[in-house]
Amino acid sequence: MPFNAFVPMSILDLAFIGRGETARDSLEGSVRLAQLAEASGYRRIWYAEHHNMSSIASSATSVLIAHVAANTQTIRLGSGGVMLPNHSPLTIAEQFGTLETLHPGRIDLGLGRAPGSDLVTMRALRRDERSAENFPSDVVELQGYLSGHTRIRGVNAIPGTGTNVPLYILGSSIFGAQLAAELGLPYAFASHFAPNTLHDAVATYRRDFKPSAQLDRPYVIAGVNVTAADSDAAAVQQSLTVARSRVALLIGGGRSFSDEEADAILASPQGRSLTQMMKYTAVGTPAVVKDYLDAFARHADADELIVVHQSSTTEARLRSVELLADVSGLATV
Repeated sequence: MPFNAFVPMSILDLAFIGRGETARDSLEGSVRLAQLAEASGYRRIWYAEHHNMSSIASSATSVLIAHVAANTQTIRLGSGGVMLPNHSPLTIAEQFGTLETLHPGRIDLGLGRAPGSDLVTMRALRRDERSAENFPSDVVELQGYLSGHTRIRGVNAIPGTGTNVPLYILGSSIFGAQLAAELGLPYAFASHFAPNTLHDAVATYRRDFKPSAQLDRPYVIAGVNVTAADSDAAAVQQSLTVARSRVALLIGGGRSFSDEEADAILASPQGRSLTQMMKYTAVGTPAVVKDYLDAFARHADADELIVVHQSSTTEARLRSVELLADVSGLATV
């Protein structure tokens, strides 16, 4: 049986702005991707809050979700995630309460505590460097607004109160696993870029999980990178192009490198650390990718996979989405 008979598959769309593309091109591509994913049987699409990154267009996460929701019909949409210390819990409750009111039964709210930016940008966001320390209490406050049981007397989220938008804790460390377990919430692990603590975090979450009103048993979503193409050679070339772009984003501060310069950096110790970040990556034809994901789902002890289609252009990402859905039989599950 195909792996997706047991493990649903979703997408994390980074709203990537490719070389020669504009932010508008990226956002239009996100709509096309969502429409294709909906028709192909993926469970959900999430968008991540990043700031001051020239190659990512999902900074205004709730606005992007609203636009995609208005151009789709059934697929679940959400944040993967909103970086809660950048915002007040009330503001996020109002935003996602509005989304749920407009698109009932389709909205998820994934929450992280990282800044989603560098230190200078964090200050531009008016974020206090210590705000991450309040993440657990902020999650509880937010949960109160959405459930209709506010933790602050006389303050309600309108829209929002009573919408019960489902919360997900995102993480790449034991901290997130412990919090998700304590609050009885689903846990999404960022193994697509932080693979090292995957096993310990998932084991901790499953061991310590306490049932809640939202969830009666542990639920793990694991991130994994995919580049599926019609040939192995095409997939490898696309993966290399993405790796070179990652050098510019994460090492060069957005500065452009020639292919030769990027390859030299990738071969260096610093570059090898980037490669290690992407440890969980499937590259190849659909059958090769499917076999990898089948094994990864078992390896991660995951209830659901969230796939990052790592291709260098919108058209290539769409093709990757389509090929993986076809080989996995998503639309028939």
